[in-house]
Amino acid sequence: MKSLLLGAGNDRRRKVSWPGNEEWGDLTTLDIDPGTGCDVVHDLDVLPYPFADGEFDEIHAYEVMEHCGRQGDWKFFFDQFEELYRILKPDGFLCCTVPMWDSMWAWADPGHRRVIAEGSLAFLNREEYAQIGKTSMTDYRPWLRCDFYAVALKEEGECFCFVLKARK
Repeated sequence: MKSLLLGAGNDRRRKVSWPGNEEWGDLTTLDIDPGTGCDVVHDLDVLPYPFADGEFDEIHAYEVMEHCGRQGDWKFFFDQFEELYRILKPDGFLCCTVPMWDSMWAWADPGHRRVIAEGSLAFLNREEYAQIGKTSMTDYRPWLRCDFYAVALKEEGECFCFVLKARK
């Protein structure tokens, strides 16, 4: 299993796992700071990422996605998730932890630039757009070039964990 850890920093622990998938297999680490000893130095706000299409079975990002883009920048939101989708294999997993939207840390950390909540993820799932015209959901389908669905959502303390599966 080939895995990518985004924003690896100095911590290589696997924080999201499931039975039969508790350990890293072939792990590639990425960080903006070359001092972390990561495999790839890259700024996650710069697209595209330096990986081939369908290169990874899973991508992990722990407390990093809130540091990317800007709240309300829907174009970058979709571009970034589409880039992650591009480098995932079909049925690959995107595993993330972010601060809860109502956590003090969601906005208090000066490096946090956006909040990702459960509702944000609906915009990445093509099936969710069936509610257009029935709810106030904005229709981003003309700009959506990926399709993820949630396989796990968990709120724990001040942390929101989500696992999305790439439907290709």
